[in-house]
Amino acid sequence: MENNYQRPGSISNAHVGRDFEERARQIYFDRTRIMLEPNFSVPIGTSGMKKPHNFDMGSEKPPILVECKSYTWTSGGNSPSAKIRALNEVMLFFSLAPRRYKKMLFVLKHLRKDVSLATHYIKTQGHLIGRNIEIWEFDLDNNDCARVFPNSN
Repeated sequence: MENNYQRPGSISNAHVGRDFEERARQIYFDRTRIMLEPNFSVPIGTSGMKKPHNFDMGSEKPPILVECKSYTWTSGGNSPSAKIRALNEVMLFFSLAPRRYKKMLFVLKHLRKDVSLATHYIKTQGHLIGRNIEIWEFDLDNNDCARVFPNSN
């Protein structure tokens, strides 16, 4: 039975996500020499109410929190509204995390008409990206990554 929401050729979307996290973690380490721990937990919340939240990866020294999204454009070419909402949720979690952490969103580089999903997100939702947040695109075909927000130029 075919699942319309399943990435073609994959066992499951969960496997795709875990594989992306591990590849991104290794590429980032190769580039920066910073080793990020998987499932990195920190308390998040407003006021005095805090609950532990597991970020995809992170580090205490230096203080970094990372969320990873291995998203692709929809097969029909529409704006991926559910994926955009999930990225907005990441921005909410980052805004509730302790300020001492640099927050980083790692996304898969996936193009439609020469526009990446990350670039589309920044253009349409940039007003929700808080201070001290970086967005990095990972090109798994070339084993490379680049910071796309804030613009590195």
